[in-house]
Amino acid sequence: MKEIVRARGHEHVTATHESTFEVTTDDFLTPAGDCILGIEADRAPADFDPAFVEACRSADARITMTFEAGGQETTVTGWGHPDLTFASERSAVGRTSDYVDDRTVMVGADRAAAGFDRDLVAALADGADLTVTFAVEAD
Repeated sequence: MKEIVRARGHEHVTATHESTFEVTTDDFLTPAGDCILGIEADRAPADFDPAFVEACRSADARITMTFEAGGQETTVTGWGHPDLTFASERSAVGRTSDYVDDRTVMVGADRAAAGFDRDLVAALADGADLTVTFAVEAD
């Protein structure tokens, strides 16, 4: 199962956060938002298909998020969790930890914002369009 979110970069994208990454529907980004990769997302987790969300609620679910912008690509792999709600109407956050809140879309991610390809980050800092493809494989 897949979900696709389209967003765009911003001049303040730095992607230096060590434990999270985020895509938001907000139309602005301050320099403090060092985990945010894209703004003005056309969808939030609350918009995802309920069947997709349910599949992500298994601890055995393998979730991937592929970020494409400016001809560059980075894929993050993480895991589902029984407490995932995908209830946020604003932001999708991937976490390297097992912390879950209404914005969390994966836990145990194999990288945070700081681990993203720097050419991808540079494209986003130049305002490139971003496509994020969410995929889940559940047993």
